[in-house]
Amino acid sequence: MSRIATTFTTLKSQGRKALIPFVTAGYPYADVTPELMHAMVVGGADVIELGVPFSDPSADGPVIQKAGDKALAFGIGLVQVLAMVTEFRKTDPQTPVVLMGYANPVERYDQKHARAGVSSAFVQDASAAGVDGVLIVDYPPEECEVFAADLRAHNMDLIFLLAPTSTDTRMTQVARVASGYVYYVSLKGVTGSGALDIGAVEAMLPRIRQHIQVPVGVGFGIRDADTARAISRVADAVVIGSKIIQLLEHQPRNKVSATAQNFLQEIRSALDS
Repeated sequence: MSRIATTFTTLKSQGRKALIPFVTAGYPYADVTPELMHAMVVGGADVIELGVPFSDPSADGPVIQKAGDKALAFGIGLVQVLAMVTEFRKTDPQTPVVLMGYANPVERYDQKHARAGVSSAFVQDASAAGVDGVLIVDYPPEECEVFAADLRAHNMDLIFLLAPTSTDTRMTQVARVASGYVYYVSLKGVTGSGALDIGAVEAMLPRIRQHIQVPVGVGFGIRDADTARAISRVADAVVIGSKIIQLLEHQPRNKVSATAQNFLQEIRSALDS
């Protein structure tokens, strides 16, 4: 059983919901990420989604895209992201880490680091670094069964996005290869856009669960404790990204971790109340 599955099983036994914060690796300072990850765990994070910076992100809104651009300017790529996870794992062997990003960096990594007898250098190196799951926004489920199997062989999960427009056929395709959890995008659009319609989420999740057996997390548009609490009543996990990025944008280096920790403690209290 993967660390992600173990985490969700434990939380379910406790009657609690998962808090999954997202941060862009290498933002807002190139060297802050491992420290920031530890602070988020102290704040109540159950799983950490770590964004891999990419120059052409199709699903990211302006907030996360700006963060990615800044990280890229610092020279942060997939090699550096794996090194950050390795550093985090030195003192945290338990909290699941999910890399969220796009196909291009993964495929370029495989090309650059190809080695004999290894189907995917990325999968092997991510496993060695301590990664628990991968969410590749532009990998459709029908084209990555081999990739999913390779990840599972290394005790990692392949996580997929579902949207308000997802059909029953698409959900069935996702169910065949997804593990860990699925991430329901609660809005039509990019990250950080629009106002969250909690009623629409409540109506959609039973339909998703007709097809999907793994836990369902909800993200895009969750920005405060009240919204997080409302979503947690119907979802297995609450995912928060853009709001954290905004809070960190203008913080001095020595206040980044505390800012994230304090915000997540507020959300965690709301989820547990």
